[in-house]
Parts: sequence; structure tokens; C-alpha cells
Amino acid sequence: MLNIEHKLGCALAIYALSGGIAFAADGDLQKQIDEVRSALPKFAIPMREVGDRFQNMYFAAKDGNWALAAYMSKYMNGSMNPASVTKPAEYKVWKSFYDNTFASVNKAIMAKDWKGFDGAYMAVISDCNGCHQAMGYGFIKVVKMSTPADNGIDFTSSIRSEPGDVPK
Repeated sequence: MLNIEHKLGCALAIYALSGGIAFAADGDLQKQIDEVRSALPKFAIPMREVGDRFQNMYFAAKDGNWALAAYMSKYMNGSMNPASVTKPAEYKVWKSFYDNTFASVNKAIMAKDWKGFDGAYMAVISDCNGCHQAMGYGFIKVVKMSTPADNGIDFTSSIRSEPGDVPK
């Protein structure tokens, strides 16, 4: 049974690849690339996910759900990946922000340090607003919400978690 499934999978893969190659050969490759790029989210849509995950992260850390806080940070950063293709200059600003400015938040998460997290989180809000201002988006002002962005998650889980619990 596995052998048949394996052969079918290989045949489908070859068919898909040959179809893709024929498609590229028949049309203008650059036009196809541009069409794919235009379908990817630019910067605003991923930033919306960043904002929601950033807000959720606070409530996870506040309630000691360090794995959830680490998860929110990881996927907050990952949500910006389409911008590396659609808005590469802006993505470089994001990457520098996440790797450097946001590092204090991640460090506090890994140390399960609520006090350090709270201070770093509030500093990041100020940095976000400064960046928005500098990039011409001063009308976008980040604030710490009084409730999570996603009310469908149990931030007060009775199971205390470790930041390293997030799968790679």
C-alpha cells in the first residue's frame, strides 16, 4: 500500500513540476513573478497580525504562560516574511527592530522575568510609535490594550509553561 502511495506521490510531483515548467516556458516568467508578488500581503496586513500577537503576548506573559508569549513573539516575527519580498526596504527596518530593539522582550520571555518583560514591552511600544512617526505613519499609535486582541485564547491557563516549549 505504501509503495503505491509513494509511486502516486512521485507521479503527481513530476506532473506538477512539468506543468510548472511548461507554464513558465509558455509565458513571460517576469510577469508571472510579478503577479505572484502582487498577490502577497505588503506591509499593512502582516503588521496587523504583528499588533494582535504583540498585544496577546503581554497577557500571556502577565499570566505566566511563557510558552504562549514565546509563541506569539515567534509568529509575530514570521508574519512579516511576505514583506521581505513585497517591501524589502521596510522589511529591513522590521528585521533590525525585531533582532535588536525587540531582543529585550525576547530575553525577558526566555528568563520568565515579568518585571523585565513589562519594562521592555512598554519601551517597545514607545519605539514602535517612534518608528511609525519616522516612516510617515505617525497616525498609527500603538497602545497597551486592557484586554487581549484575541479573546478566544486562555491566557490564564493553569498549566505553567516554559518558553522553550514552543516547537521549532
